Amino acid sequence: MTIVVELFARLREIAGTPYLELELPDSATLAVVRWQLAERVPEAASLLSKSAIAVNECYADETMILQSGDRIAVLPPVSGG
Repeated sequence: MTIVVELFARLREIAGTPYLELELPDSATLAVVRWQLAERVPEAASLLSKSAIAVNECYADETMILQSGDRIAVLPPVSGG
């Protein structure tokens, strides 16, 4: 299945794009998404390990199994002042 992952903040800057398209096997989990993103954008790997992932606008853990058409967003940690 093909999914589109939306990137935010520093991840978007590092990747140079707001979206990445990933080809995933059926029954893929969010752990697979995180791994594939790190493969595609190696310079973002350490930030990806600390980032939250939302599926269909709800935070989800790495064991969630994805369905075709799910909306994925990766949100890196932010700091404020």
